Amino acid sequence: MIMTETITETAPSMDRALLAKLTGGLGDSKTLQRLCSDFGQLYVEFLPDVFHSETGLTMQVHYNGHESGLMTDLIADLGDNVSLADGQLRNWSPNFVLACGNSFVITLMENLLGALPETIQEPIERPLSQIELDLAVMVFDKIANVLRSGVNAPGGFEPLLEKAHNAEDRQKLEEDHVDEYAVTVKLGITLGPVTSEFYLVIPQKALLKTVVTIPKSKSQAGKSKKEWQEQIAEQVRRSQVTLEARVRLDSLTLATVSRLVAGDVIPFHDKGDVMVDVSANGKNLYRCEFGRAGDRYTVRVKDNVSSEDEILKHLMS
Repeated sequence: MIMTETITETAPSMDRALLAKLTGGLGDSKTLQRLCSDFGQLYVEFLPDVFHSETGLTMQVHYNGHESGLMTDLIADLGDNVSLADGQLRNWSPNFVLACGNSFVITLMENLLGALPETIQEPIERPLSQIELDLAVMVFDKIANVLRSGVNAPGGFEPLLEKAHNAEDRQKLEEDHVDEYAVTVKLGITLGPVTSEFYLVIPQKALLKTVVTIPKSKSQAGKSKKEWQEQIAEQVRRSQVTLEARVRLDSLTLATVSRLVAGDVIPFHDKGDVMVDVSANGKNLYRCEFGRAGDRYTVRVKDNVSSEDEILKHLMS
């Protein structure tokens, strides 16, 4: 009896870049350069007018070129000192990403809160606070609306943006995520002495079908600076704030403190009702009375240390 050996060979998979080119998901460098430059012109001419009409602030926008690559890598290359928002625009792209340098959002917040120009300096690199992220939502909304006004997306649909988040809080992709080629359109934005950048990360499949047009009329009805400030204040009122309670204890000598061990008891300073200072972000807000309700310790507000306006202004700054 003769045995026949069967050898099965696996067909080699097609190169990712070649497949993307054949399916309209990867363009040549000349085409990408032209389209990204068109986006740059759109924002240079249009975004400063939008911000000025709504805030009274003068800023300059300039095109800083583009990068091409896989979308995940391009987003990672933006670094940690940015906030991001995932977006979609029906009939144009089901997924794009907007990003903005944190220094711009911090500087914008200072301006809207009435800081004197000579007191504004380049912010230190740090993640945005929750209140600053609320302002970033408004910034991304303006960037997305300029995008919508300049691309050929039939139907006049509004962009849909996810919640703004710091780069360090961006969700990890699923293991089976299929990456795609994209471009990062880089734009500088200058407000007073501070220059930052914002970015559009666009899948090339959507970009290559895009015809960018500059809107004929730059005048738009928008919010006034006062309305922006009122909206920020309202967002502050809705924001979650971590409160801290400090209870004054009896004075002890350093020698006694150095010998404390588990189980030792330090009495409260107050003999009768125990008073507590409640603060947020380092600002004293209330004088309270220490107590208990059921199985939880509580404080009862006895006196306001700061007015409502002072509290809001502090928490926004």
